[in-house]
Amino acid sequence: MRLLRFLRSSVNIAKDIDYYSKFSPSPLSMKQFLDFGSENACEKTSFNFLRQELPVRLANIMKEINLLPDNLLGTPSVRLVQSWYMQSLQDILEFKNRNTDDEKLAYDFTDAVIKIRNRHNDVIPTMAQGVVEYKETYGTDPVVSQNVQYFLDRFYMSRISIRMLLNQHTLLFGGKVKDNPAHPKQIGSIDPHCCVSEVIRDAYENARNLCDRYYMNSPELILDEFNIKDKGSPITVVYVPSHLYHMVFELFKNAMRATMELHGDSMDYPPIHAQVALGSEDLTVKVSDRGGGVPLRKIDRLFTYTYSTAPRPSIDGSRAAPLAGYGYGLPISRLYARYFQGDLKLYSLEGYGTDAIIYIRALSTESIERLPVYNKSAWKHYKTIHEADDWCVPSKEPKDMTTFRSF
Repeated sequence: MRLLRFLRSSVNIAKDIDYYSKFSPSPLSMKQFLDFGSENACEKTSFNFLRQELPVRLANIMKEINLLPDNLLGTPSVRLVQSWYMQSLQDILEFKNRNTDDEKLAYDFTDAVIKIRNRHNDVIPTMAQGVVEYKETYGTDPVVSQNVQYFLDRFYMSRISIRMLLNQHTLLFGGKVKDNPAHPKQIGSIDPHCCVSEVIRDAYENARNLCDRYYMNSPELILDEFNIKDKGSPITVVYVPSHLYHMVFELFKNAMRATMELHGDSMDYPPIHAQVALGSEDLTVKVSDRGGGVPLRKIDRLFTYTYSTAPRPSIDGSRAAPLAGYGYGLPISRLYARYFQGDLKLYSLEGYGTDAIIYIRALSTESIERLPVYNKSAWKHYKTIHEADDWCVPSKEPKDMTTFRSF
């Protein structure tokens, strides 16, 4: 009887995934998040939007999970992630036909949203472990690696967007206190006047603490600001401070590690330079180090999920898989930058150092969510057979010109 109920449930959830994946997600701008979360914030409006939007975002990415290789889908970690998404979709659909006049509705929905958010806390390391399990069992294949990279970019971007919606609702309506006591000026997770230099200094100090513990020393920070709009004033932007912190903290960790390992025997380490510039369209943050740089051929690899220069962490079965050492720091940071139409790029001078640049949209109306959508183009990406390169691949060995035929 229990098996029969499970089979019926699986069939129903598959139908729901098919149905909701036919709709495209509705991207919101930073200004829309801000306007909604201001004085006129309405919990009922948020509920009506989320009960329609969350199933669409969940279903779109769940359809793509099913396009992964069967052997990857069969790993325990990926199956666990799939089960989390299926359960979360079912939890949201429980509210599909609930009456908005129900007095218990607000409490029940907020409680469900918090449970979903907590359930998905370990999605990134668990999926990372699934990829590791697959690689260790079946090895690597260029086509599969390319598809996995494409999928993970979209999967983690989807997760960032879903978490943004969940956080906004819980922070605005989940507590008895309207304002967040830790950050009273924030509207949900968004700071309308995010002081960029403060976030940078906070990220630097925390990265420095890690560096001091590991290397017993750390490079200093030199921070400069260039405010074209209002010269002499601190640079502020409408942004999610936790996203900016995540990106800058990752860049500082990488810069410090490179600097300390290159200049390990020295007692005088070259400082890390951070520059912040605000123009009419972009806010740009540049982090520069003198850690020896990276060869050009390795730059793209640094954004590959399966690549890391740090030793892979050991797995403790009693805890969630750790993130450090999986090579996820830079790829995830780039997704945070791209989420609101920005970007993160690396420029390196091998033998000298590296410049890492974060681009953020200066205008809140231009900062619009970048969301993956499941459609024929996405489906084709997984099904297309990648043909041979249409450029010559240079040989490492010198050619014997005497063997060439004359025409």
